[in-house]
Amino acid sequence: MIAHVRGTVAGVAPDGAVIEVGGVGMRVQCTPGTLATLKPGESAQVATSLVVREDSLTLYGFVTEDERNVFELLQTASGVGPRLALAMLAVHAPDALRRAVATEDLGALTMVPGIGRKGAQRIVLEMKDRLGPPGDVGDPLPRAVHRAPSWRDQVQSGLVNLGWPARDADQAITALEEEGVIGGSDGEAVDVATALRAALRKLSKQ
Repeated sequence: MIAHVRGTVAGVAPDGAVIEVGGVGMRVQCTPGTLATLKPGESAQVATSLVVREDSLTLYGFVTEDERNVFELLQTASGVGPRLALAMLAVHAPDALRRAVATEDLGALTMVPGIGRKGAQRIVLEMKDRLGPPGDVGDPLPRAVHRAPSWRDQVQSGLVNLGWPARDADQAITALEEEGVIGGSDGEAVDVATALRAALRKLSKQ
């Protein structure tokens, strides 16, 4: 198993990044929150999980080992594959998922595109004794932390990748900016993961 990847970020796309390791470009699928910490040309290290299929080898990357571990644990639940597990971590931080499962908060789980009420109930039933209590987190891997220059594009891409129409994504982001919930017009960096979750909450209420 490839536990982590360390190298120079060769490129960043809406759904993943390429990290050059020893002259080889390793493509890793990531959440928008993880992508927000990666900047082309800079060094980075991400915890990784390799998913092996008959016709593919896919490497998933995470900011912390805890995110990676939760990603792997989520896939032990019936009907949860790597794409859905990644979507869950795009919407909720690991501790937020632990709280949702521990308190049987089906509303929080159904915020994730692809999870209905029955699916949420199944996840709660199967994961309650596996994820552990909130606060059981790992330390971030040592890496260079950077904010992506185009946070708005990353949030929109994250929402589209999670199944929302681009127009709805734009409207949600604009509404949050107007309400002062998120924004970067004053020059402050915007946390992409926080903005994404705020936009998802806005969209789920529509």
